[in-house]
Amino acid sequence: ARPLEDGTFEIISGHRRVHAAEAAGLTEVPVIVREMDDDAATVLMVDSNLQRENILPSERAFAYKMKMEAMKHQGERSDLQEEQTSSQLGTKLRSDQQMAEQLGSSRNQIQRYIRLTNLIPELLELVDQKKISFNPAVELSYLKPEEQQMFLETMEWVQAAPSLSQAQ
Repeated sequence: ARPLEDGTFEIISGHRRVHAAEAAGLTEVPVIVREMDDDAATVLMVDSNLQRENILPSERAFAYKMKMEAMKHQGERSDLQEEQTSSQLGTKLRSDQQMAEQLGSSRNQIQRYIRLTNLIPELLELVDQKKISFNPAVELSYLKPEEQQMFLETMEWVQAAPSLSQAQ
């Protein structure tokens, strides 16, 4: 948890444990309290959620996106001018590469999951239901929302999900 300005606390990780404790009639739960900014809290929250065994592709996609944005904010240096950042600090590891190393995945796989966040909700739901496979869904994410809607209607009409080559 982290302390808030109004004297209360925000749970960052462990929501299910808190709900289980409440269901068991407990009024207190031991926590670790840490001072952290919004970006650090987001990274910690996403990391703890990614530890779950059963996580839907859409949940993983939005978690990766949130973590990527928070990591980019954490890496920003507002006390330096732009030219100092690039020339004096050298090359920094890309946020998606850092995430890939932390998660034991590839940078491309991280980016493919994040692409799913560009799907219209109806298509993303079909991915979660395993009615559209991951790779074709990534390809469909490059379509404009109205094109995705037309594709969805066509898919329903023919009652078939696209193969990777059809999605491409």
